[in-house]
Amino acid sequence: MIAEISIVPFGKSVSLSKSIAKILRLIDDSGLDYRLGPMGTCIEGDFDEVMALIVRCHKRMRKESIRVLTTIKIDDRKGSRRALEAKVQSVVKKSGRRLKTSV
Repeated sequence: MIAEISIVPFGKSVSLSKSIAKILRLIDDSGLDYRLGPMGTCIEGDFDEVMALIVRCHKRMRKESIRVLTTIKIDDRKGSRRALEAKVQSVVKKSGRRLKTSV
């Protein structure tokens, strides 16, 4: 499964990078494969592991802010592995040209 998450604390400064960096430490320490993007982070792994990590991330951010908005998009495909890179490369290949990607 791949989940894309965006966790935004309300009542903080305009810049969120310091708060996001704390969440990324949790994600990185989880051992799950992930990709940081400009508007969210994609995490790949077993459904239960990914969902538990998302809960930990939300609760961590909640310690810093009285209000937190967490957005989650899930792509849960049976038997899919290493999809973070494969999905992007499939589109690049089918486009027939070089595309700007983070992978």
